[in-house]
Amino acid sequence: MVGHRLHQLIHSVAGFNIMSAFPDLPLEDNPEDIVGKAQRGLGLTEPQLAERAGLSTDVVVALLEGQLDESALRAVAPVLALDADSLVRQANGDFEPEPVELEGLLMANTEFDDMTVNAFIVFDPATRVGALFDTGAKVDPLVEQARALDLNIEQVFLTHTHADHIADLGNALQDFAVGQAMVGEGEGFAGAVPFAPGAKFAIGNLQVETRLTWGHAKGGITFVISGLKRPLAIVGDAIFAGSMGGGKESYADALETNRQAIFTLPDDTVVACGHGPLTSVGEEKANNPFFPEFKQA
Repeated sequence: MVGHRLHQLIHSVAGFNIMSAFPDLPLEDNPEDIVGKAQRGLGLTEPQLAERAGLSTDVVVALLEGQLDESALRAVAPVLALDADSLVRQANGDFEPEPVELEGLLMANTEFDDMTVNAFIVFDPATRVGALFDTGAKVDPLVEQARALDLNIEQVFLTHTHADHIADLGNALQDFAVGQAMVGEGEGFAGAVPFAPGAKFAIGNLQVETRLTWGHAKGGITFVISGLKRPLAIVGDAIFAGSMGGGKESYADALETNRQAIFTLPDDTVVACGHGPLTSVGEEKANNPFFPEFKQA
């Protein structure tokens, strides 16, 4: 992924009025990625998809290789239970989430192999108590931001345990002097304390609710945080802006738990994704091809 600005912080030492300018990241997935995830999730071969869409196999293969054609996108979309208009908007470059400003949220985007990955700190502006959510490839940028803002990071939470999200866990626990991380029990990760979905935590005066969003990972957790100026959901790879993580464990369950756990949140909820830019529940209802049921007629 390319073309992102460095995360900058502007704050008043006296009043600690913090405004965050988050990395300007491109969307994580292209339309061909979305089509491929849905195709694999439904277990369709290229010839099967082509037959059901009324296309030649060559056209479908070209589509999956990034040769985007609006008529082909519109033909495969209903076969894959995708929203055609959203797919076409993305192909035309007409969807970009609105910029987010949210005091109490810090973000770092670091390189892991051939991609980048996000990690976050959420903190209570009143008490300066914070928590780390995932580590990304390197936790250093968030360590520096926490120290610059004199934050006390008391907890480390993991959305799931895929390598890119926990790559720097050892350093994170050491740098923040936190004994162990917390992870959903479905992950079965030896290096963290498991909790059952539905468990609640606190970050200073902020309240944290945990919701199961599995399918991409065995025990993926979305952390829903209240007490900031807008509701916040740290979703890992459950949702990306305009897309979602692949259904590595269960495509059907990834879709369904996203509907139940994320799309039931208020539209102004900030969605902090594991890859790509920040978004909101309302924007994903309007623009995410995987969830056509939320689109207005």
